[in-house]
Amino acid sequence: MDYIIGFVEVYHDPMSQRGSYESIVQINDFEASERMKVLGENAQWFEDNSPLLPNHKKKNVTGVTYKVVNTAGESGDASPSTPIGVNLPNSNWIRQKGSKSVSLGNIEDAYSKSSGPGLTLEFAHDPEEVKMSEEHGDLAGKLTTALHEVLGHASGVLEPGIAQPSVTLPGYSSTLEEARADLFALYYIMDPKLLELKVMPSLEVGKAEYDSYIRNGLMLQLRRIKPGNNIEEAHMRNRQLVAAWVYEMGKKENVIEKVSRDGKTYYDIKDYEKLRKLFGELLKEIQRIKSQGDAKAGKALVENYGVKVDQAIHKEVLARSEKLNLPPYGGFINPRLVPVTDSKGNIKDVRVEYPDDFTKQMLEYAKQFGFLK
Repeated sequence: MDYIIGFVEVYHDPMSQRGSYESIVQINDFEASERMKVLGENAQWFEDNSPLLPNHKKKNVTGVTYKVVNTAGESGDASPSTPIGVNLPNSNWIRQKGSKSVSLGNIEDAYSKSSGPGLTLEFAHDPEEVKMSEEHGDLAGKLTTALHEVLGHASGVLEPGIAQPSVTLPGYSSTLEEARADLFALYYIMDPKLLELKVMPSLEVGKAEYDSYIRNGLMLQLRRIKPGNNIEEAHMRNRQLVAAWVYEMGKKENVIEKVSRDGKTYYDIKDYEKLRKLFGELLKEIQRIKSQGDAKAGKALVENYGVKVDQAIHKEVLARSEKLNLPPYGGFINPRLVPVTDSKGNIKDVRVEYPDDFTKQMLEYAKQFGFLK
């Protein structure tokens, strides 16, 4: 067993200084961790072959560990809406010496099973896209999380004399860091190296992830925003930034085509290899921004691509989503762990119970564990 407890993530603070309390208690999934540890073992290869500028690559990638875990309970900022992966530490100066990543395996499975195929059927461009999602979507999501957490956050170095990104890129460092990690994952999920390492069966997995990322970044995540609002949350800004940038930069060669059919909008990827190159170009640029502390360029990227919402697309997404009756966020209720004792009071087992009322559970916690009378 392991745990993450403390004031960890800084996404709710525009200055990226103040951490939000979160707690995750987890149990190691030894079998899944064994399958994925090959990524950490080959971290140097990925760094050496990335599209980053030579002086922005780590010369010695060390101390990168990765585990797949099953969550036993969460609280604070990790509950009820939980992350699917965690990379520590957040401080760049510590991360240069190593990092620890965990993927919350049972959370990923639950998210996948609970959402169903409705959104894909509604927003995918054609039956081929739907089929790729059905066959490869689950693995694509898990691999993207692994590449993002294990290799993405662990990659790259700052140039000499450059301060921490929270100082040099105030207000934008979290969004740019998440974009950088996403782009690292997107660039490599279409790389034959993953076939060689036997972590995925074919490049169709990468294509399924590209389809999903563009759908979500340009349309689906807008379900979480009220009409007329801009995007505020760092991860959502990151996803739109990446998707909107590659869409715009690929227009000349029609890398991603915007299709209007029966009054509905779809995005159809025409060339996956060219899209991969665009992901690589943006990865190199965002790493340059971070490595050089280029606040002007960082602000321009986020403000021009990650903040403003296409109001017509937003209205359409809300209307199409409403018919599916699928909430934009998922939340979790903690299992109740009840000790089973023998006649002498020694714990011999733990019985797992599954409450079905979140409010009732919160009131129960307040009564049993609260400090206020």
